[in-house]
Amino acid sequence: MNTEFPLVYLVRHGETEWSRAGQHTGLTDIPLTAQGEREAESLAARLQHIKFSTVLVSPLIRARRTCELAGFEAVAQVDPDLVEWDYGDYEGLTTREIRVNHPDWRIFYDGCPGGETLDQIGLRADRVIAKVKAADGHVLLFSSGHFLRVFAARWLDLKPDAGRFFMLGTTGLSALGYEHDRTEPVIRFWDKADHVAEQPSRAR
Repeated sequence: MNTEFPLVYLVRHGETEWSRAGQHTGLTDIPLTAQGEREAESLAARLQHIKFSTVLVSPLIRARRTCELAGFEAVAQVDPDLVEWDYGDYEGLTTREIRVNHPDWRIFYDGCPGGETLDQIGLRADRVIAKVKAADGHVLLFSSGHFLRVFAARWLDLKPDAGRFFMLGTTGLSALGYEHDRTEPVIRFWDKADHVAEQPSRAR
């Protein structure tokens, strides 16, 4: 791994009741399950030896609690741009439930009525990327699954809908960086979960 350039570490929050059930959880502020708390605690050993110049966290409780249990509450800054996709009318619904009335629905193609557009999420991701690039050193972000998938797409200079290619489980750990220089953004690793002992339902 090229250690010349700083890395951006991404952490999706731990399990919640809704993530376990496959419900789309946007701005609904629900806590971690007991399993989610164990997942979050397991991150501490994985990240404690890395020196971060900046730690940013979504204002939603599931991300803030994950950040706290991982050991970074004291240094984290809350960033509203890190909130999850606003799913509008589809908040709390599973994909199966949505497809009862919209059989071919796919979130990265069709979006969510009454919620954010992909372009709006992409703009939020771009603002966070600008902050990350201005930081002096490694950066750690705590957020939610769909937002982080769009963030990865924008990091690679892809359109926001390319987030559909990046599956991400609860407390999945990823790192983005550069190859030869800062004009060559890359994914260093994606959705590592070796810190999690039990993974009954990590994906949405």
